[in-house]
Amino acid sequence: MQPSEMYRICTGALRDYVTGAGFTDVVIGLSGGIDSSVVAVMAADALGADHVHGVLLPGPYSSEHSIFDAEGLARNLHIETRTISICEPFEAFERVLGAACGGELSGLAAENTQARCRMTCLMALSNAHDWMMLNTGNKSESMTGYSTLYGDTAGAFAPMGGIYKTDVYAVARWRNDRALELGEIAPIPENVLVKPPSAELSADQSDEESLGVDYATLDRILVEHIERGRDVDEIAGMGFDRAQVAEVVSRAASYAFKRAMEPPYPTADFYA
Repeated sequence: MQPSEMYRICTGALRDYVTGAGFTDVVIGLSGGIDSSVVAVMAADALGADHVHGVLLPGPYSSEHSIFDAEGLARNLHIETRTISICEPFEAFERVLGAACGGELSGLAAENTQARCRMTCLMALSNAHDWMMLNTGNKSESMTGYSTLYGDTAGAFAPMGGIYKTDVYAVARWRNDRALELGEIAPIPENVLVKPPSAELSADQSDEESLGVDYATLDRILVEHIERGRDVDEIAGMGFDRAQVAEVVSRAASYAFKRAMEPPYPTADFYA
């Protein structure tokens, strides 16, 4: 499926889900990364910029460029934004949970607590203003469990939940190109498209290092396994490293419990 059609389907499904649930407005956490940027653009196209509320949620490991990119996106889209630092609530959790977690809140527990602080802020705004909270995840993250339960898995609807990360980039580039063709400003800052994706939950973190595989390879393996039903031997026979294929397939199976608790997403067969 072409990126333009993916975008049309995801945006239409977003509009139908939000309005069908009786909402007029949505709230989105803006990280300055590719996923939240694309969802924000989809929401603005689907509902109108006046109905999209972006929230910057900087934490202890947020980079200056991420904040700059999120602000640039919001300016391009003409959407309202506010900034709520999660540093203070996260520090409170560190103090309260440190002893119970073996002396300090660290590692995965600390990373996921940051994600849950962000979710709590977004849901508070959702409840206070009657805004639907949108999920910004993609299928690569969902299939590999690269997410935080009750953190970035939260949200009422996941517009990009059915497409893989490499296609998120393809959709983003198509939407920018389309804007330029129409004589408009490309909504997604170029830096968002070229910088290495990172959850920014620890120092010098990158998604691909955490996953142990680059997204291009990961998505090709996932498409063959999930969409076309091929097993480890068949995929390895296509030229992929067998150990890497086995790890991806195993990971996809082991994180099925997370997917059971993720929000709905467009049901189109994007990879037929």
